[in-house]
Amino acid sequence: MHHRILKWVFAGSVCAVATCAMAASGTGHHAWVDAWEASPDSAGPVLNAQTVRQVVRMSVGGSELRVRLSNLFGNVAVTLGPVHVALSAKGADTVPGSDHTLLFDGKSTVTIAKGASVLSDPVQMDVKALQSLAVSIYAPADKQDHASTIHSAGFATAYITESGDATAAVRFPREETSGNRFFLTDVEVAGASTRRTLVAFGDSITDGVGTKADANERWPDDLAARLQADAKLSSIGVADAGISGNRILHDGAGPSALTRFDRDALDQPGVHWIILLEGINDIGGSGYAWNAKDKISAQQVIDGMKVLIARAHARHVKIYGATLTPYGGAGWPYHSAAGEKTREAVNAWIRHSGAFDGVVDFDKVIRDPAAPERMLAAYDSGDHLHPNSAGYRAMANAVNLSWFTAKP
Repeated sequence: MHHRILKWVFAGSVCAVATCAMAASGTGHHAWVDAWEASPDSAGPVLNAQTVRQVVRMSVGGSELRVRLSNLFGNVAVTLGPVHVALSAKGADTVPGSDHTLLFDGKSTVTIAKGASVLSDPVQMDVKALQSLAVSIYAPADKQDHASTIHSAGFATAYITESGDATAAVRFPREETSGNRFFLTDVEVAGASTRRTLVAFGDSITDGVGTKADANERWPDDLAARLQADAKLSSIGVADAGISGNRILHDGAGPSALTRFDRDALDQPGVHWIILLEGINDIGGSGYAWNAKDKISAQQVIDGMKVLIARAHARHVKIYGATLTPYGGAGWPYHSAAGEKTREAVNAWIRHSGAFDGVVDFDKVIRDPAAPERMLAAYDSGDHLHPNSAGYRAMANAVNLSWFTAKP
């Protein structure tokens, strides 16, 4: 891989708060939904006079489109553009005649301040649900190296040029690839009817660890397909706000849930529901923690969840709790007898406290009845922590769709 792509810039754990301006132009803002999300989690490779093309699968369709670009983890202001969006063909290529130029306040380039994000102008484009788009971003030549803001576990191939603007190319140069998502954090769509957003918020089990790249087999992907199969629910967009390694209480693998909850969930356009699946890394991380603050009790995890619930309810957003899935066999000290007791205590609270607006029992769905601290072998990706594609599909099938049929 080119030396510029190998040049990593590591970010600290303190999250700069991005401004999330959700005012829409074109259609009324009530019609915008988040059709795709990749939560920013770190600083990544420097792109300099290079184009990155990223393929995203839309969870819901619409007639207008806009994207959000983030410089949350940038070390300096970054200039990007041109930016193009087109229907995705095979691999890095696009469908001829489907290309659209995205503008920012009417301009083809945009400078994003350190720690900030920007939303493109809306563009008229018919997008179908579960259709894949290619978003191409050019990072112009810059004498000052600027870290890219990335989502590090994309489970999708990003295609990168050695040099030059290839944003409008039908056949994209296959010169470099990466598993990261670069700068692009959201793709939003709007249409004539009122639409709503469901945010799946969590860690690597929501991020899709255990699935194959470019397969779109995360449980939020499968849930989006279920929604699209029901005409009454096909206007709902699903935004995947998973970050691998993420914790509720402390920064580390991306900002903590408490830090990023507003930006990655509550500030999303049209958000009406959140499914929360997080806490296993707080528990597992306690097993090898050196610092006392990282040794987490069940009550601390529960208290963190209570804060998230209160913040969702203050915004009139329904929040559903997902039980923490089995991780027996994941390896000591990440998994331990003490950690297992903590997980069971947290799950008991999720099931019986009534704090959430509803509960989806992912633990019960994928655990082995004969050894409930472990997941069924048929659902295990092999590391005993992350489900495989069949396990994610079973989780998605367990979500109660009646939650989303009631009038908000």
